[in-house]
Amino acid sequence: MSDPVTSRHPEPPELVDAIRERSVLMGLSYRLLGSLADAEDAVQETYIRWYRLSEHERRAVSHPRAWLVKTASRIGLDMLKTARARRESYVGEWLPEPLPAAGKWSSQQAEAVIDPADRVTLDDSVSMALLVVLEAMTPAERVAFILHDVFRYTFPEIAEIVGRTPAACKQLASSARRRVREEQRTPVPASEHAAAVQSFKTAWQTGDLAALIDVLDPEATAVTDGGGLVSAALEPLHGPEAVARFLLGVYERQPDLIIREELVNGEPGLVATDAHDHTLAVLALAATNHGKIKQVWAIRNPQKLEVWA
Repeated sequence: MSDPVTSRHPEPPELVDAIRERSVLMGLSYRLLGSLADAEDAVQETYIRWYRLSEHERRAVSHPRAWLVKTASRIGLDMLKTARARRESYVGEWLPEPLPAAGKWSSQQAEAVIDPADRVTLDDSVSMALLVVLEAMTPAERVAFILHDVFRYTFPEIAEIVGRTPAACKQLASSARRRVREEQRTPVPASEHAAAVQSFKTAWQTGDLAALIDVLDPEATAVTDGGGLVSAALEPLHGPEAVARFLLGVYERQPDLIIREELVNGEPGLVATDAHDHTLAVLALAATNHGKIKQVWAIRNPQKLEVWA
């Protein structure tokens, strides 16, 4: 039997279509802002603007997804400009907020049949390595790159969003793409990446300094983000010995540390909790084709770990 309330008052089709776009808007906003909390705010503001439209105005929108993406992009662009000023006063290194598996942060469930247009909520363009590169871009570069290279928007469409000419947007995306290529690492098969992470975890858990140094690349770097709220290295750590000693020092200070393997930003990573299952850190890890860990991004700022609780 149908629900008597919904059968008497069905949602208009354009409202249903708009509601279904939430996972796409979250995927877009997270890439733009590098923060799930900010992405939630951007998506909420997007829907506020949608529902502020009159019924006649909403019915006149032939493609709700295009309207919502355009609006979310403009909101994200404005938020990026203000976020840059905030991050200049951030204590220590600022890292993007780590992203758990899709079903934990979006409406997308792993077992669901995925709309091809929703692939952007799950693909490797959310890797921590790429997000760190995106942080070095200007707000306009970041928006142009994400909309064109990830969401496949045309430059005339992007121009309407960022308020520049199509030629200028093409130049922005090209500049952003060049930055990405300069920092791009050689792709590593998922199985090799997972094996390197497992070796790293084992060496860290057992407190084996030599084994931990051995699993780290000779040019290994670690960046820790505590936001001034918890202890963290204020500067990046360079070299396998410096990285290994820092990590083992963490273990000595927190002997009840429990480390488990989980997907972090779509790639094998680690989550560290205490005996009470309180998340203390999330580690995103970049591996090499030689089975070594080259980059460690350790997020400790508790404000960035709320979704991992």
